[in-house]
Amino acid sequence: MSSSALGDEQQPTTQNPDHPAPGPSKMTLAARVALSVLLTAELMDILDQSVVLTALPRIQETTGAGPDALQWLTTGYSLPIAIGLITGGRLGDLYGRRRILLIGTVVFTTASLLCGLATGPGVLIGARMLQGVGVALMIPQVLATLHVTFEGQNRSKAFGLYGAVLSLASVLGPVMGGLLTEADVFGLSWRPIFLINVPVGLAVILLGRRFIPESTVPKADRPDLTGMLLSALAIVMIIFPLTEKHLHHWPLWCFALLGAGLLALGVFLRHQQRKQNNAPLVPLSLFQGRQFSGGLAAQLMHGLLCGLFFMTWTLYLQRGLSMSPFHAALAFVLLSLGELAGATIAAKSAGRFARRLPQTGALVTIAAMAAYGLQADAGQGGLTIPVVMIGFGLGMVGGPLADMSLAKVPHEAAGAGSGLFNTAMHLGIALGTALTALVFFATTDGSPDAGLNRDAFITVLWWVGSVLALMWALMFCLPKQANRQAG
Repeated sequence: MSSSALGDEQQPTTQNPDHPAPGPSKMTLAARVALSVLLTAELMDILDQSVVLTALPRIQETTGAGPDALQWLTTGYSLPIAIGLITGGRLGDLYGRRRILLIGTVVFTTASLLCGLATGPGVLIGARMLQGVGVALMIPQVLATLHVTFEGQNRSKAFGLYGAVLSLASVLGPVMGGLLTEADVFGLSWRPIFLINVPVGLAVILLGRRFIPESTVPKADRPDLTGMLLSALAIVMIIFPLTEKHLHHWPLWCFALLGAGLLALGVFLRHQQRKQNNAPLVPLSLFQGRQFSGGLAAQLMHGLLCGLFFMTWTLYLQRGLSMSPFHAALAFVLLSLGELAGATIAAKSAGRFARRLPQTGALVTIAAMAAYGLQADAGQGGLTIPVVMIGFGLGMVGGPLADMSLAKVPHEAAGAGSGLFNTAMHLGIALGTALTALVFFATTDGSPDAGLNRDAFITVLWWVGSVLALMWALMFCLPKQANRQAG
């Protein structure tokens, strides 16, 4: 269904025509509202990943939460998302992407209310996990609906704005968390960081039901319940030890669980091969074209460099440069503003440069990382121009990479493709975070010594540069001509 159809209120929703007509150069008002609702849903997810971080000390103060409980306030949110993204995407294909998006928003909004009402860490962690379940249902529908709803220049603009929203959320999250907590609105302390989701979620539900077109597979089969169980089991056994290992110093059970996860992944793939003609959870035909496979691998690298860079950069700023948490947060804001500028350029380009734009972004980031490494070696590297340019380069990657990776995905598999794409990012972040033990903490051993942290961070920059170079090479799998989409 093209964006032009969104402007005609009398036209019934369609079920993903196989050969959509090219979209108009300008979006209708209804299309803009639908796009705004979809991006708001994405914004809520990204905000809630980071908004809690600046409120953690106050949450610990008022609820009596211990260090493990604080860890689970973030892990308990992200783990259900990683587990459920593939399943959530496929449910949208089978039962309607708008329907599953709205159900996920109801779950997320209800969970946010429970977070705001929680009086103890146990209830708060449980509500955060429920939020993650809602996000796992919501988020695959955003990319999938963008994929099947918009075409031509409208599609590239929509994905460019999607990248800009990701960048904006990374700025707003920590800032909003700090402001709302410090403001102590109505004496509620940290609770407004969750309660603000309630009116926003209700708006997404009401406007989404009215303006987002429904799309689904015309002849939906029953869901692959065995595949859903196997995929969830494999992902949790891979990601859980990667997120927990630093708390337990890589015990034997972490390696055993990782091995079992890889075994479960093999069983899952074998099951999917047998189910290819009977509504599989993951249509393996998606991987036949290099555009999706290469884009998925590039997204995995994108997540890996984020997981490796941002954690170690935080430690370098505060230990290597002795910056206060406030000034370290300003460095993140500076990088995110650069990222927003890069994403804005990507949105305005409307896909004219195809893979050249994200590849240019990767090269800009490599050059900026090299310049930043020289500054770090000289004992500098705080609020500097290379920080802005790192963000600028990364901002040129996110939206176009998603657009072109999913461009050839058949509409009936849009949810599955979107779920896999999002899962690659989460898995990459987990792998990058695990890699910090090898390339950063092996040098510092947790020491606050400025020299050790500086040397370890410079080593990290070499690794990040290598990952960026690999991501740049993988993007040669993306189309070199603009707007080559699925028919």
